[in-house]
Amino acid sequence: MNLRSLGSAVFSLTITLAFCGVKDLQEHFEQLGDGFNQRGLPSNETLARFSPEFHQENTVTNDLSVEEEEEEDYLDLDKILSEDDDYFDIIDAAPDTISEFKQGDILQLFQGKTRIQRLNILNANFAFNLYRSLRDTVNSSDNILLAPVGISTAMAMLSLGLKGPTQEEVLISLGFRDFVNASSKYDITTVHNLFRKLTHRLFRRNFGYTLRSVNDLYIQKQFPVLSEFRNNIRRYYFAEAQTADFSDPAFIAKANERISKLTKGLIKEALVHVQPTLLMMILNCLYFKGTWENKFPVEQTHKRSFRLNEKETVKVPMMQTKANFLATVDNELDCGVLQLPYVGNISMLIVLPHKLSSMRTLEKQLTPEVVERWQKSMINRTREVVLPKFKLEKSYDIIEYLKTLGVNELFTHNGNYSGISEERIIIEKFNHQGTITVNEEGTEAASVTSVGFMPLSAQIRFIVDRPFLILIYEHRTSCLLFMGRVANPNKL
Repeated sequence: MNLRSLGSAVFSLTITLAFCGVKDLQEHFEQLGDGFNQRGLPSNETLARFSPEFHQENTVTNDLSVEEEEEEDYLDLDKILSEDDDYFDIIDAAPDTISEFKQGDILQLFQGKTRIQRLNILNANFAFNLYRSLRDTVNSSDNILLAPVGISTAMAMLSLGLKGPTQEEVLISLGFRDFVNASSKYDITTVHNLFRKLTHRLFRRNFGYTLRSVNDLYIQKQFPVLSEFRNNIRRYYFAEAQTADFSDPAFIAKANERISKLTKGLIKEALVHVQPTLLMMILNCLYFKGTWENKFPVEQTHKRSFRLNEKETVKVPMMQTKANFLATVDNELDCGVLQLPYVGNISMLIVLPHKLSSMRTLEKQLTPEVVERWQKSMINRTREVVLPKFKLEKSYDIIEYLKTLGVNELFTHNGNYSGISEERIIIEKFNHQGTITVNEEGTEAASVTSVGFMPLSAQIRFIVDRPFLILIYEHRTSCLLFMGRVANPNKL
């Protein structure tokens, strides 16, 4: 192995955007006519009537386009569309010897779940552990934002080029080793195939929300990258390897322009400085734009008190609406949980501790088992919901947090990257940046329907006037897209 580039760096960057509650679909559905269910999804009969051209138009390839420039930015997924999709939805038998696994309780959740749901259960478990590691280093008054699916995708893509103990640490920490051990039918290739299917199933137009994802691999000119790694990241993660001159200021401008296009201008300067000696950069972009099923009328937004701690309160814009919502109470963790659905099959869980002092315990005990318990115990009732408007912008170098989860060798000179290149390289920075905006959808009070309301005496108020957690899930795949803590809605 060539040792002449021992000090060179690999830089992995995740850019994540979420912009919630800004898209008006009423006119869109009026034009489409009948054949769509209450969640904004077309029925099977409706889908069958659509032409092949319609399906092609409504896949990730065209949805990811910005200003009709998708050809240079995105890969064609027609090949995936023509494949047999049963692989994705297979429900395998539950593990026979669950007690043998380190994360036994989580593997019990595999019963009755599809393969992609099983993988996403472990992705969520990794996310909750990463969240706790990050939370331990910030102030209790700080907001937090992570995009777990973006981090897991970047790590899984990187693992394609790792070997030996370096790869094993990543597989164990992300839960992929537990996934493989859960069935004799699984191997590591199963994991990468599922990420490939997840890209197709998740990041496509879904009549109500926009979810976009792009993986880029930039390689310094003349740096030798193995063709097998290039081919595998393209096959499983649709990442095209592109040559770049990191010492050229024009590279930063070009990369920022691409990110700005993807995020509709919400992130303009993702890259400020890049080391000229950089050898490789992995860039993962994720963007979400959703519309509430039950809108918050703008005229009902008023300044109200939000309690930061036992001594401080601040005035923040509070949105308000009234509709049927799913919710539950967890007496063990002393919190309430409200599900705010978006048009489509995505929803935001608002997890509100009953007491300010309960937040720490809640964060400590947050697991996939707990979330599933909440979802199974939810009851639909007419509720008045009061929720602060907020915007979070966060950027973290997550290397130290990953180390606490057991990913150590990857960030040392002992890291085995021999599946990427014959030269010695090392990751010196793994940046994760995210933005999420939550506000009212639309400006007309008439958009809030009263159909199905229960008597006023049965109404329940859910007032979010103290620090809370947010979890955004895509339900069909059980994919945790975003999670965070809103400790102060007035702060980024």
